[in-house]
Order: sequence, then structure tokens, then C-alpha cells
Amino acid sequence: MTSSTWQDFRAAEPAFSDTVQKRFQQYKHQVLATLRKDGSPRVTGLEVEFRLDDMWLGMMPNSRKALDLRRDPRFALQANPGPDAEMAHGDVRISGRAVEITDPAVLARFVEAVTPPQPFLLFRAEPAEVVRTGLDGDDLVVQVWRPGLPLRTLRRGNDDSPPREA
Repeated sequence: MTSSTWQDFRAAEPAFSDTVQKRFQQYKHQVLATLRKDGSPRVTGLEVEFRLDDMWLGMMPNSRKALDLRRDPRFALQANPGPDAEMAHGDVRISGRAVEITDPAVLARFVEAVTPPQPFLLFRAEPAEVVRTGLDGDDLVVQVWRPGLPLRTLRRGNDDSPPREA
């Protein structure tokens, strides 16, 4: 899995990264998937911060999700779909690696910007794939970004036709 920084994503696709960030900022809590020791998925709630030119995942020390990420940094994160069953703003997901931050200077800058509950662990999200799924008329529209590749947009109708590049 090739991952990158949030700055890399923003530089490659500024408009798409703004759309993704705004979608995540609509609600305070998101849904994080990590891998348990046995390889099965664990799904938990999480707050996401976009500060200091990065995407941050903060959590309590010794939380299961933190222990999962320390053992295996792969994650998937889904923006809270909210109460709107129509999902007018689309469904947004990010997968990648979470890198634990232990540098005291970076932690101090984060604390100054966010004032998280203490004690806490901090992970920087490194996206390997960013996906937004939405509707345009009767078409399902899927936008996919991966490091080093251009943004792809696929459209699929309400029939058995294969998806088409937009």
C-alpha cells in the first residue's frame, strides 16, 4: 500500500481534498476501522482533526484502536453519514496508514492548536486511497484518488452496464 501525506493529497487534488475535508468536518465523530490481532476488523468512533497541514487521529492511550494501530498501522475511515438518509453530500472514505507521533515538538504544536483531553495519543493519517461516492441524477458517481495517480471519476447507471470513466 503506497501512502502519502495529507499535503501530498492537497497538492495533487486541491478541489477534491477540500470536498473531502469539508465532508469530514460536517460532524464531530467519524467511523474508524482497524485490524485486531487476529486480523478481523474493529470499528470504533473517532474525532478527526485537520490542523498543521495534516490529518490527525487522536485517541486515548491503551484504547483498542490505538493498540491496533501500533501493531498494524492500516486503517479505513468513513465520514459520518449523518441523519440525512439521502446522503446529499456523498459518502467519503479514506484508507491508508496511521503513523504515531512521538516528537514532543509536534505534540506540543498539536496541543496548542487543539487542546485535546489528556493523556492522548496522536497519529498522522497517511492516505493511500480517498473515495467519494455520490449521486448525479440516476447515476452513481465514484471519485477515487491514489498517490501518484490522477483523480478517476467513474459513473454507473441504474442498469447492468459496466461503470464508465467520466
